[in-house]
This record gives sequence, structure tokens and C-alpha cells, in this order.
Amino acid sequence: MAHIPPSDIGSTNYERVMGHAPHVLQSWSMLEDTFFNRSTLPKPLLEQVRRTLAQSHGCEYCQAKGGPPDISQAEYKTSLAVGLAQVFASDHKGIDASMLDTMLEHYSREELVELIAFMAFMWAGGTFGKVFGIQP
Repeated sequence: MAHIPPSDIGSTNYERVMGHAPHVLQSWSMLEDTFFNRSTLPKPLLEQVRRTLAQSHGCEYCQAKGGPPDISQAEYKTSLAVGLAQVFASDHKGIDASMLDTMLEHYSREELVELIAFMAFMWAGGTFGKVFGIQP
């Protein structure tokens, strides 16, 4: 059970905790929709990045959605993104210009900006879930 009781707003455990601040939940949901439904990046790539980050930030709710990453059949760009997510999770300050240059050999600037923004958003969401102890 979450560290605070759920609100009456939202349809998932995560949303019901964030529902205590409905103005935040509304904007949060809009940004989430942007990433998952209007992205320049393929949904399978985003999902593997999300799963990678979930294993590191410790949010049980996030970890339960899909389990650990599975890149066994992934395209090269997805493997690169997962690798970058692993570095992001372990030490985002370790992402330097040479790493970004390598990414830009395979991603457009728009895609790379979106990928890093997505990682930051997923990391923030997982941190929120971990702090409040949100359960699946």
C-alpha cells in the first residue's frame, strides 16, 4: 500500500496517489500521452527504455509493468537507447559529449532530445512512485 492513502481521482494506483494534486496529474498525463502516442521514437524502443529505468529507480509499480527489459530481439537503435538508459540510471553525469556524438550517429537531434527528455520523465515518475511506495 502507498505511504499515503489514494485519492478518488485517477484510475490506477499511481494516478490515485498523484490525484491528490489533480492539476499536476492532468499535466503529467498529458506529457505521458505525448511521449507514448506522439513520439518520433518507436513504442517498443520507449518501452525497453522505460523498463530499463524501472529496474534502477526501484518503483515497484513501474517494475511490475512489463518486467525487466528484453532486448534479445531488439534493433540496434533500441540496444543503443537501452545502453544509454543504463548509464542515465547509474550516473547521468557520466553522459558526455562523446557518448552523445555516438548516439547522433544513429539518432537525429530531435530523436535524441526526445529520448533524453523521456528518460528524465520516466526517472522522475519512478522516483515519485518509489518515494510514495506505490504498489502494482
